[in-house]
Amino acid sequence: MEFALIDGVRAKAQPGLKGHCPDCGAGMVAKCGPRVIHHWAHAGRKNCDPWWENETEWHREWKAYFPDECREVSHTAPDGEIHRSDIKTPTGIYIEIQHSAMTDEERLSREAFYGNLVWVVDAKPFARSFEFCHFLPDPGASFAQDLVWYPARRGSPMDFGAFWRRSENPDADSQPGSLVLIHSYQRLKDEVLKNWRGHQQYFWSRPRKTWLDATCPVYLDFGDEWLFRLEKYGSSLLPCIYRIAKKKFLHDVMTETAATDIASRFYPVPTSV
Repeated sequence: MEFALIDGVRAKAQPGLKGHCPDCGAGMVAKCGPRVIHHWAHAGRKNCDPWWENETEWHREWKAYFPDECREVSHTAPDGEIHRSDIKTPTGIYIEIQHSAMTDEERLSREAFYGNLVWVVDAKPFARSFEFCHFLPDPGASFAQDLVWYPARRGSPMDFGAFWRRSENPDADSQPGSLVLIHSYQRLKDEVLKNWRGHQQYFWSRPRKTWLDATCPVYLDFGDEWLFRLEKYGSSLLPCIYRIAKKKFLHDVMTETAATDIASRFYPVPTSV
């Protein structure tokens, strides 16, 4: 934990300090060794939040983007179980910052408990199995709704993008497996780039399926200035990612009231007076 209570005030861990858990009241000991992130640990008992996990430097860096009062916000379930959200913004959006693997059961429990939730997932551990493929046009563009894209596959021409047109194959939607005229992404590349808003195909060779099945928005962080939200594209529900600047995400989670509205609209960048 990043915070414990000392004389009733939330405080960060420093060498030699002792405090109390703000949730269960148990004694807390400051862990501040030279090779560990400074943190509080329950003295002589397990963490009172069953969803607790060891924090990495990446985890702590993400929490540092937010004011202290937004971090480790505690909630009690109807059955008395205690849970601390990593982040709760002033507008009511919960952010869970996840590095370690997670079962479907735990993910579903957290999604049901918090509701207005977004996941930020450390993607660096599986970056080598994740490939970015061709761009996709804004699915709301009129010409894009005529296109049906094939899923990207490693070692296949589909890596470079392939699609067919509904207007050229009017019966194909109602007759799966029928022959269609296939086109290459290169034929439409300029038009796609003119209408690109952040959607892109990807290939994930060993996907962590729990994130593909999530009911709340999932943002992958590969360690640079971008986040990549897992999405389904258009009426074909093709798996894709949506690229979002990390600065945009951090702005919107403090502004929007619904997790699903993040990066859904434009805000002017404030100018200094």
